[in-house]
Amino acid sequence: MKPVSPGECGEKRLDHIAIAVHSIAEALPFYEGLGLKKLEVEIVEEQGVKVAKLDIGNTHIELLEPLSPDTPVGKFLAQKGPGLHHICIGVADIEADLSKLKSSGTKLINETFKIGAGGAKIAFVHPKATGGVLLELSQPSEA
Repeated sequence: MKPVSPGECGEKRLDHIAIAVHSIAEALPFYEGLGLKKLEVEIVEEQGVKVAKLDIGNTHIELLEPLSPDTPVGKFLAQKGPGLHHICIGVADIEADLSKLKSSGTKLINETFKIGAGGAKIAFVHPKATGGVLLELSQPSEA
């Protein structure tokens, strides 16, 4: 597998850090106590999650609550408990990035993008390719 160099896929930024929780309502007071402001709460049916976005300067934290135990986040919580679920890198052209990662032999969970929170195009890179951390790529919606 030929690694993809950082500049090969264009400019990147830390989009968000996602934390799996059993209940947003129970987790939110802690983060609000730190002074973080809740930006929005959204249900993303395709991913099977309720998402609360919290402002933290030039990025945000997402609290992920599963809609049912058989969703990816529900299974994560059952296996590992609450905690860091994934980090997300914002990209300008997700299709180009996925193509480069795929051609380099990188293990992907999604070879094509799906629609995530806020209408963003998203795809996940397998933790085996990243040193053990689930990595999301996200291209903002054009709305």
